[in-house]
Amino acid sequence: MATTNDLKNGMVLKIEGQLWTVLEFQHVKPGKGPAFVRTKMKNVMSGKIIDKTFNAGTKVETSNVDKRTMQYLYKDGDDFVFMDGKTFDQITVPAAVVGDAEKFMLENQEAVVATHEGTPLFVELPASVELEITYTEPGLQGDRSTGGTKPATLETGAEIAVPLFLETGTKVKVDTRDGSYLGRVN
Repeated sequence: MATTNDLKNGMVLKIEGQLWTVLEFQHVKPGKGPAFVRTKMKNVMSGKIIDKTFNAGTKVETSNVDKRTMQYLYKDGDDFVFMDGKTFDQITVPAAVVGDAEKFMLENQEAVVATHEGTPLFVELPASVELEITYTEPGLQGDRSTGGTKPATLETGAEIAVPLFLETGTKVKVDTRDGSYLGRVN
């Protein structure tokens, strides 16, 4: 247990049986009335963001979320198997928990796996990854980097929009948060 005076960004609270990560908080002391704490929190499971106000000094239940850097080994049916590089412990993460991160994960790639009491909560990839284009329409003479875009399939199976001049076999840098093209990799 902690009080609202102890809140920090990134802290995980357990409210009404659900886990919430504190994104922002602000202590407010109005001229009249008691002080309060205004927070912006994100639901760990659904990703929903809410604003919640607490009276200053209110007790809140904190929750311990273990974030570890793990190596993605392989896909087992609908589940994904990750291994802790230090202890060599393996953990199976359901596809629903992995979510959109699946589009940009290659075997042996590192990712942060967050768990609470042994239950996987979410998988966090680095901000960008380098992947190879396995298929895209051939470029035509006159295609320039300032032109439009075309669809390209990556080695993970994900499809992104890339500039017209890129060809199959090119390595590209991709933003894992929104799947946007960031540039070519030499």
